[in-house]
Amino acid sequence: MSAEDGLQPGTLSIARFMTDGSLPRLCDELGQLAATEVALCDQLGRRVRATEGDPPFMIDDEPELLGDRASIPIVVEGSAIGGFRVDRTAPTHLLSSLGFLADAVSEVCSRSWELNHRVRELEVLYRLTAMLAQASDVGQILEIALDSALDVLDLDAGSIVLFDDQTEISSDERGIELKASRNLSEQWLDDPQPLSIGREFDRRIMAGEIVAVSNLLEDGRVVGKDRLAAEGLVGFVTAAMIFQNHPIGAIRLYDHKPRLLEKSEQQLVRSIAQQAAIAIEQARLLELQQHDRMIGRQLRLASQIQRRMLPRRMEGFDALDIAGRYVPSFELGGDFYDAFDVGRPGKPMLGMVIGDVVGKGVPAALLMSSVRASIRAYAQDVYDIDEIVSRTNKALCRDTLESEFVTLWYGVLDPERRHLTYCSAGHEAPMILRVPSDRPPTMADLHELDTGGMVLGIDPSQRYHRGHCELERGDVLMCYTDGLTDTLDFDENRFTKRRLEQALIDTLAEKPDASAEEVIDGIFWRLRQFAGLSTRPDDQTVLVVRVRP
Repeated sequence: MSAEDGLQPGTLSIARFMTDGSLPRLCDELGQLAATEVALCDQLGRRVRATEGDPPFMIDDEPELLGDRASIPIVVEGSAIGGFRVDRTAPTHLLSSLGFLADAVSEVCSRSWELNHRVRELEVLYRLTAMLAQASDVGQILEIALDSALDVLDLDAGSIVLFDDQTEISSDERGIELKASRNLSEQWLDDPQPLSIGREFDRRIMAGEIVAVSNLLEDGRVVGKDRLAAEGLVGFVTAAMIFQNHPIGAIRLYDHKPRLLEKSEQQLVRSIAQQAAIAIEQARLLELQQHDRMIGRQLRLASQIQRRMLPRRMEGFDALDIAGRYVPSFELGGDFYDAFDVGRPGKPMLGMVIGDVVGKGVPAALLMSSVRASIRAYAQDVYDIDEIVSRTNKALCRDTLESEFVTLWYGVLDPERRHLTYCSAGHEAPMILRVPSDRPPTMADLHELDTGGMVLGIDPSQRYHRGHCELERGDVLMCYTDGLTDTLDFDENRFTKRRLEQALIDTLAEKPDASAEEVIDGIFWRLRQFAGLSTRPDDQTVLVVRVRP
């Protein structure tokens, strides 16, 4: 086809789709029937002739002049790959028949070209997928994608960049991160000047388009043509790497000579870009998973340390039976209990503390450790327990935010005199159940220990008061956190303090001489009966001390 045809010849040729000489022979037969010459020509206007040997057809070296002949094009991908030429004086029915024949050949060639393109695309993507599966990081993934694109499209240079998270496109490329490049100078890569005015090319690809330019040096949208000429970049194509409708980067490919990629080749660039985008997000996900596993290991270690901080057994208090249980809702929690000796040598005194830090997880666990350490430290030097709680409150107010606070109950029990001194800081009041020897216990046998003040960490000037209580042999002291009373069943009914009191009474009614551990078992058994398999909304902590009969 020549410029006289009014057609734009493509790079494809009809010869690419021919396997034998049947089409030029058909032209010869039609010419003999109509007593006029019918010729098959390629995209450059050179005649295609059938032969008797191998190969079954040949193409003339020089194009023929169109002259007075009509040209009926065969079109694939919007460009003429060849056509039929016949005298304009030929019968009308011959011209019409050649038009139908050209349409049929165009359709067959288009389908063949599309099929070949799909096969080629699948081969490239399969190879790219196989290589990407072996890549260990994002940089390696993008280098593989760039090399694959340059190789299959026979292009000379290219780069892959990642966009920042900003929704607005800036006037230059300072927010773009270069991840891979081939055959581009450092001067070109370091220059923040965009390729197009107002970064039009980037705006279009981020909207889902493919931008292809046959000659950057002649395109009015391009800026910095001097640097383009110095770099030797002429042909250009770019597509966005899009993941879940969000553009994360772009692949930019260059040719050292004028070249406009065909639509099928542009689509292949898009496919490679999409494959790279998926691989990038997959690599990022794997990095996050690895990071999550590392965090998980650290949390498990921290959880083990937190559990080791809880007392396992208390020796030296023969007159007391002590047990505690802590059931966190997460790996780390904000509940805690402690039991330790605060007496002098030869005169043991049991220090007991239970607390609940606002929140859950790592922040609550850190704050819990700080409060526990403060109580233990002050208990060694300060006698009055209200002063111990007050100092802990001031330290907490100094080191925490307004939204961070702790409820706490601290008591000291003299096992010889069975005298209990305590102070509450906004915590649920512990219960003392006096178990009668001649009848089952009732609500009338319960007593609460609620003397104290407000929660820790709010008001550094808060004053706290201490309370006193005399215990008898067989008495049971139960300290707990609100994780028990706030436990929900499947109908979202709370366990409530009333049910907790009843659980304690029922447990000791069934077994009046139950040990501290058995008391806790009974309470949690009734708690499970109420809640079933519903999730725990909060940490659950219980500390039980029983004066031995």
